[in-house]
Amino acid sequence: MLFKTKFLPLAIAMAFAGNAGAQEVVKIGHVAPISGASAHLGKDNENGAKMAIEELNAGGFKINGKVVKFVLLTEDDASDPKQGTAAAQKLVDAKVNGVIGHLNSGTTVPASKIYFDAGIPQISPSATTPQYTKQKFNTAFRVVANDNKLGGTLGRYAVDKLQAKRIAIVDDRTAYGQGVAEEFVKGAKAKFPGVQIVGKEFTNANATDFNAILTSIKGKKPDLVFFGGMDAVGGPMLRQIKSLGMNVRFMGGDGICTESLAKLAGDGAGDGIVTCAETGGVMGDQQKVMDNFIARYKKKYNSDVQLYAPNVYDAVMTMATAMADAKSAEPAKYLPFLAKVKYAGVTGPIAFDAFGDIKDGSMTLYTYKGGKKTKVEVVK
Repeated sequence: MLFKTKFLPLAIAMAFAGNAGAQEVVKIGHVAPISGASAHLGKDNENGAKMAIEELNAGGFKINGKVVKFVLLTEDDASDPKQGTAAAQKLVDAKVNGVIGHLNSGTTVPASKIYFDAGIPQISPSATTPQYTKQKFNTAFRVVANDNKLGGTLGRYAVDKLQAKRIAIVDDRTAYGQGVAEEFVKGAKAKFPGVQIVGKEFTNANATDFNAILTSIKGKKPDLVFFGGMDAVGGPMLRQIKSLGMNVRFMGGDGICTESLAKLAGDGAGDGIVTCAETGGVMGDQQKVMDNFIARYKKKYNSDVQLYAPNVYDAVMTMATAMADAKSAEPAKYLPFLAKVKYAGVTGPIAFDAFGDIKDGSMTLYTYKGGKKTKVEVVK
């Protein structure tokens, strides 16, 4: 007892000394659908975030001259706006230093208000609705081009390169699906005012039976169907287009532009039938950087990149760079540095405009051949 009493003050002093010199922990929140129809995309996003966090820690990343430890806090929003806001509040309560997410526009927009009110910077790696940054929240950023560019580019490509004259539109009524479809029509009509939109049909993000809307569309004899939605719906839709004997091209945005689409569509995704666009795109020497990332991802997870993992990786690295520039991981201190950050990412150079949108965002057009996603061209 005398021994314990004699050494207790020293032990306490040593404990406090250890705490005082303890490594700073920087908490990064990540939100994506880890359950539901888009779970394969959400897991892809989460993997991209984990890769970045692990590499930052392995490299001894420093902020203000001190090595920090990044910790990833992940939440599942199941692509549901209500669950998305609950996830956002949970991360705010956990006092995260920043958030990477959400994946879907429909969850990103309502969650962004919660992060803004808490003063926590948010970088979405994939939400494309213009509404996200039109709110003028100074905490909201994205590393992908928005629907104005995504849908508009596809619309112009449809009438210019694919020579589409009669187009049917289907969207899943989500913020993303509806938004990209509307911008597609604007882009098509701007390029060729005489293009005919022969039908507009609607489905939902969990639908599996499209016979009614496709039969209606078939009777209007389109030469192209544009779908605003995700691959989990687009794939089965392509199967049913094939079974109905519809000889049409099929287009969609980044939501369908995944490695999984060909498996989901079966022989409905025949060679050259599908054209889709993925936000971002690299050329020349930058392709080597992307190929290296894809190889590292494959080695680490024994699976192919689905879609947004490189964007998530870049979003984490961009946020860390802003913290280093600010010499602080405190949201209020590094936020101004995030607004003016310049980062050479896997997906290309990253910098933001006054709204938080990526500057000079590129896009890559793809088709499918032999069941494989195949690059067509990169456009600015």
